[in-house]
Amino acid sequence: MHIPDGFLDAWICVVTYILAIAYGIIAYKYFARKATVEHISLIANLAAVIFVAQMLNWPLPGGTSLHFVGGALAGIILGPFLGFIVLSLVLFVQCIVFHDGGITTLGANILNMAIVDVLVGYFIYIMIVGKKSSGPINERKAFIGSFLGGWFGITLAGIAAGIELGLSVQFGYGLGIALPVMAYSHFILGVIEGIITGLVIVYLVRRGYKLPIEEEVMNQ
Repeated sequence: MHIPDGFLDAWICVVTYILAIAYGIIAYKYFARKATVEHISLIANLAAVIFVAQMLNWPLPGGTSLHFVGGALAGIILGPFLGFIVLSLVLFVQCIVFHDGGITTLGANILNMAIVDVLVGYFIYIMIVGKKSSGPINERKAFIGSFLGGWFGITLAGIAAGIELGLSVQFGYGLGIALPVMAYSHFILGVIEGIITGLVIVYLVRRGYKLPIEEEVMNQ
């Protein structure tokens, strides 16, 4: 899903950068107000785990592949703003150090994976499990919510990428090709993302974590 340089028209790069920066400002203000030392440690560790997990690639016909994203996972664990910071850190390092995703398209990649994927995963989980509860989280609901969040989070992120590519003259294929290919492939292999997300969240729930962690420190 990492869009490289040269695939998007300049105006798409500018628009996606503006959206990514605007959301990033909101997320940073939230981080500055709410983040504790424990949150910072969790952000760093989760970013490292997702960075490594994104190296797992599933081959597709035509010489390309899909990979685990982890946006929904970050959103469910940390909420929509701190989850954004986690994915943005991962994408920035991948872009600058490994050139996995272009510099001109970093805004688009952040929009797709750190905003769309994170928000979709977070809200689907919240709709099924609930915002907060005084008692233990129901494991069945936690799995269903996180599974669907991971599945549809990556699917909608793929659709967003397909729209960006399809609207770009530089890419060479219109919406009629780019959008269905991105949507279908991410919808099918998004099941794997959903299962991984669900299993991780159930494990954390069994350990007694209150998810998502937004304003309170995680108790171990």
